[in-house]
Amino acid sequence: MIKAAIIGGSGYTGGELIRILSNHSEVEIEFVFSTTRAGKKLATAHPDLLGLTEMEFTGTVNPNVDVVFLCLGHGNSSKFLDENTFSSTTKIIDLSNDFRLKKDAVFQGKEFVYGLPETNKVQIENANYIANPGCFATAIQLALLPLAKAGQLDKDVHINAVTGSTGAGVSPSATSHFSWRNNNVSWYKPFTHQHLGEINESLKSFQANSGELFFLPNRGNFTRGILATAYTKFDGSIEQAVKLFKDFYADAIFTHIAEDPINLKQIVNTNQCHIHLHKHDGVLLITSAIDNLLKGASGQAVQNMNLMFGFNENAGLMLKAGVF
Repeated sequence: MIKAAIIGGSGYTGGELIRILSNHSEVEIEFVFSTTRAGKKLATAHPDLLGLTEMEFTGTVNPNVDVVFLCLGHGNSSKFLDENTFSSTTKIIDLSNDFRLKKDAVFQGKEFVYGLPETNKVQIENANYIANPGCFATAIQLALLPLAKAGQLDKDVHINAVTGSTGAGVSPSATSHFSWRNNNVSWYKPFTHQHLGEINESLKSFQANSGELFFLPNRGNFTRGILATAYTKFDGSIEQAVKLFKDFYADAIFTHIAEDPINLKQIVNTNQCHIHLHKHDGVLLITSAIDNLLKGASGQAVQNMNLMFGFNENAGLMLKAGVF
């Protein structure tokens, strides 16, 4: 058994980590840190834990844990590490965007590895520090990386992706509260979303001359999940495209190519990414779907932890969607 700590445990990603790790056969949660809820039971922030644990949030840090998950707002992970020291053997998995880009990957002598298991599995297995990918970034990279590796991503790509309200975090805002979000859809940050940086770095590591990405993110009137559609010119047949994707993900236990069109319900509450391909008049349409809180955040963080500690990659993550 390894001992795990969750920093920022009162939010959505922290709650999902508590749920997963509580049922992980190789992990014991040592403490859950929160500056706003110290001394209160975990169930006060996460009612789904009522009756499952009597653990309380803490406002102090035990540095002698095996792994730390940082579930803090963007820009706050680096501040937390400046103010708190962990054992030299403690592995760190950061769920913010503080260390995802190459220019930010080294911090206090710690070298953070980009934690996308489908492409960086060997590096993750040998890493002590992981920068967990963003949710949109995960869905879009998994939709496009096979094309980049094959040198088939030289044309511009148009991407439209819609995310659930949990992608905005637990604190209410003008565009996340029920009255505004219900029966409503809107776009935000058109062509400038912060995840484009990490997406482009990953794609260009396979194909330096990859085309420009035109990304339009949307807010959906549902709780969780991301459905992303990307289309670009493709000279090959649909059969060639399917083979290209299946070959690329042959060893990926959580990413699968679907024969039929996909929808959000089949992946919500799982660590899966489902991908569907469709071709029309020389244009290849790639649809990908993930749960933004699991494969797009906490589930992928646990997947990375499993690889770092030599556990089965799917340990604690055999979760079934509720499709009805």
